[in-house]
Amino acid sequence: QVQLVESGGGLVQAGGSLRLSCAASGSNLGINRMAWYRQVPGKQRELVASIARGDTTNYADSVKGRFTISRGNAKNTVLLQMNSLKPQDTDVYYCNAPYCGRDYWGQGTQVTVSS
Repeated sequence: QVQLVESGGGLVQAGGSLRLSCAASGSNLGINRMAWYRQVPGKQRELVASIARGDTTNYADSVKGRFTISRGNAKNTVLLQMNSLKPQDTDVYYCNAPYCGRDYWGQGTQVTVSS
């Protein structure tokens, strides 16, 4: 079993910054890939950014140049630095980690960007 705990969401004005963090526990092995998704109620969950083996990163076109995903100093942690936030970035953000054939998800953290 893997548990993912997110933190760092909140309310920010357009143009501001937030940093999300996600810590995975319950596994002694390294988790190769971790990612952030976001979802507005009634819409499909979409990939925001991922980081994989060798620190290969991937971003949604809508966040390229504004968001940066990185691994934290602690094992099995991932950070999402979000700069130049826009009202359309308002969403619930979920941490994701595939492990041993299963997809694990955090509880979600709300990010609200006011105009």
